[in-house]
Amino acid sequence: MPEKTTDSYHSRDIESVLEAFECDPDQGLAASRAEALLEEHGRNELVEEKGVSVWKLFLRQFASIVVYILGGAMILAFSTGRFPEGWALLAVILVNAVIGFVSEWRARKSMAALQAMGKPHAHVIRDGEEKEIAVETVVPGDVLVLGPEDIIPADARLIEVDALRISEAALTGESVPVNKSTDPVGEDAPLAERTCCIYKGTTVQEGSGKAVVTATGMRTELGRISELASGAEQGEAPLQERLDELGAKLAYVSLGLAVLIGGLGLALGRDMVEMIETALALGVAMIPEGLPIVATIALARGMWIMAKREAIINKLTAVQTLGATQVICTDKTGTLTENEMVMRRILTPEGNAVLDTDSHTYRAGEEDADGEINDLVHHAVRLGVLCNNAELSSDDDDAHRGDPTELALLDGGVALEMAREKLLEQYPERREVDFDPDVMMMATYHERPDDGEILVSVKGAPERVLEACSTIASADGGSNELSSEEREEWLSRGDELAAQGFRLLAVADKVVSNTDPDPYEELRLVGFLALDDPPRSDVKEAIEACHSAGIDVVMVTGDRETTAHAIGKETSIVNKEEGSEDAKKGEELGEIPSEREKRDELSRTHVFARVSPEQKLNLVKLLQEDGKVVAMTGDGVNDTPALKRADIGIAMGKRGTDAAKQVADMVLRNDDFSTILAAIEQGRIIFGNIRKSVVFMLCTNLSEIIAVGIAATVGLPLPLLPLQILYLNVLTDVFPALALGVGRGSHEVLKDPPRPKNEGIMTGAEWKRTVVWGCILAACVLCGLLLSLEVLGLEEDAAITVSFLTLGFAKLTFVLNLRDVRSRVFNNEVLRNKWIWFSSAFCLALLCAAAYLPGLKDILSVVSPTLPAWGVILGLSVIPVVLGQIWLTLRRRKEGLG
Repeated sequence: MPEKTTDSYHSRDIESVLEAFECDPDQGLAASRAEALLEEHGRNELVEEKGVSVWKLFLRQFASIVVYILGGAMILAFSTGRFPEGWALLAVILVNAVIGFVSEWRARKSMAALQAMGKPHAHVIRDGEEKEIAVETVVPGDVLVLGPEDIIPADARLIEVDALRISEAALTGESVPVNKSTDPVGEDAPLAERTCCIYKGTTVQEGSGKAVVTATGMRTELGRISELASGAEQGEAPLQERLDELGAKLAYVSLGLAVLIGGLGLALGRDMVEMIETALALGVAMIPEGLPIVATIALARGMWIMAKREAIINKLTAVQTLGATQVICTDKTGTLTENEMVMRRILTPEGNAVLDTDSHTYRAGEEDADGEINDLVHHAVRLGVLCNNAELSSDDDDAHRGDPTELALLDGGVALEMAREKLLEQYPERREVDFDPDVMMMATYHERPDDGEILVSVKGAPERVLEACSTIASADGGSNELSSEEREEWLSRGDELAAQGFRLLAVADKVVSNTDPDPYEELRLVGFLALDDPPRSDVKEAIEACHSAGIDVVMVTGDRETTAHAIGKETSIVNKEEGSEDAKKGEELGEIPSEREKRDELSRTHVFARVSPEQKLNLVKLLQEDGKVVAMTGDGVNDTPALKRADIGIAMGKRGTDAAKQVADMVLRNDDFSTILAAIEQGRIIFGNIRKSVVFMLCTNLSEIIAVGIAATVGLPLPLLPLQILYLNVLTDVFPALALGVGRGSHEVLKDPPRPKNEGIMTGAEWKRTVVWGCILAACVLCGLLLSLEVLGLEEDAAITVSFLTLGFAKLTFVLNLRDVRSRVFNNEVLRNKWIWFSSAFCLALLCAAAYLPGLKDILSVVSPTLPAWGVILGLSVIPVVLGQIWLTLRRRKEGLG
């Protein structure tokens, strides 16, 4: 049997390929031979990674150091007979897991709906007959029969073609269908230039042909890319890393304090059971039990907001990771552009016309003094519409049929009131000469309405059409001889437009008496039609907003350099003032020997063209090794390795392949780049909200540690009992923290640069603030205990109740200190957050229930406060917020913020 790769078949002639596979192009394989080959090579299918099972998805929610610590505290509580504390901790752990599981499960169901697609069949010749078989049973040596809209079932070498054009966008990123032939190409030809081969997963745009299968399953180009994707491991999400780091720090501090104070207490002669109870109280106090719940709900709400903005988030932490994005590597076709060819310019010897993109109408070029579109412009478009076999549906864009370029010509004709159906009534078609990839032209013959003569309408590659032209159109409808100088001038004009990213077609005509004459001789040049896939209307603004937010945007496409660079300039990706270089081919980056030089090149180049799947993957790796958080967009199978490797993989929902959607962290249902910016904004808001929540919980938790630690050291009664601490942390901490976590935030976040990749949730400034406020809150708690014992003369249980409620009420007012320093006392995000007020009212009810509700107050060892005790509680609880607002106001004035 032949080699197991398709690498050499594009450079070999048809006879040698048929001989290698012992294949007869007319008879195909015998059924018995096909069965043996299927046994030898296996089924024609890709090896898919097993999805995460429901149970694994649920168990994954427990993979957090904070949850591990809570589990340890739960075990300690049960082992020492403190069952209420144990059950409460178990409830916290389970609630967090359920919320995370439900959010990710719903995202998975949304993805399943996007990916619901039927499996196609293949048409092959076996035993001398054309048969329809399951794609999975195609084997090397099968002769494929190809027709319009067929999905190619395997890699194959073409042996017959008839105007065959293949859409390879899903595999190579090339937006324009490729003209195929049977002629071999060079052995070193890149995938996008192997015009004699077809590849699994691509689509027949038009035409027909036959091909002999050279590779199936994982041996195909698609299979090779699938293997690349399976090896492209994604790092852990930044938020998960930060939470784990914080959890580890808290674990060490908790363990150290418990051992230190427990040992000190024993050395001072304190009771062993009392010290175990103290150690448990310190352990519970140090852990922000509500942190996993707050983070999970904040992220889940982010998923919900993103879903409303046309984005499906596959993984909970992906919402926040977007907020840390420093580089967006984006595809061109359909993401930055409309994925729809448009006729933008019409050039003739006597005047031009350009498309007004706002009104989608054409206007005369600046050189036309009278501002009117001349007849020659109309005639150029008329020729493009007549020499056409696409079908434009007026009811449904999805019902359009034909080549995107020809559809653009028809659309331009409609804009100039020359719909093809009406033109054909005036100019009935008498003959068509199909597009020939060798001559790069197409022609149609039409009967003229006035004299019955035959109008030959020709369109094709400018250099080929110019070669066939002997005259050039004049303003009066006649023609003049086409001189060599004029020929060079038109070629030069074509080169200039091509350099700007336009796809060019030349149109020409001649009048003959019947349909017999050769269509490509003695033509009259009428003009050029310039087409492109224009940028989306909101893309430039979105990219400029990315730049303002400190985010680099890099275009990575399989398209041509000229096209990519033109779109880069038009969308502000390329900025000459900042020293951006021109577009580079993906292979050029690989030719640079030094890793440092490669990174320097990356910092200067923002457009990469003709990029292979391996090069995309390496590009992402280089950026990550340089410390960047990378988001990668893609829609094709060729994008899957890079999508999986990137910190955030973003697939297109409308035109994306199943493979791309399955490995992506986020799917854009509207394929719109601006949705990425909205997701980044939401991610930044969420991280800021979670940071506020963490500061809030750690401030109050630290105050509990300080108060309990000092009391245990100096011989005072514990101001807070373990179950009281758990009640405060799980209930009166969680709800205000959760309210902070779901705040709407501000659009101002996009004016700040991305935070450093290694920046933790708690920076040095946050830790200083936490320690200061923790000490102030602890002082209020201890003052409440001492005042109750020494001044009010209360019993120990009643005094502990005062310190417990003091901290509870202080937390409700302290949350107001979490406003931004730039905001005002009575006009800030915290006060505008309705959930803060709901949570405060709910927590107030919980504290009152703890003080007066029979059963609950007994479990918590609470004694209903007297009126003087309430005076102490309320007086001490407002001290932190008063001090906080004074400090924030003074800082705001010091920094000149108003």
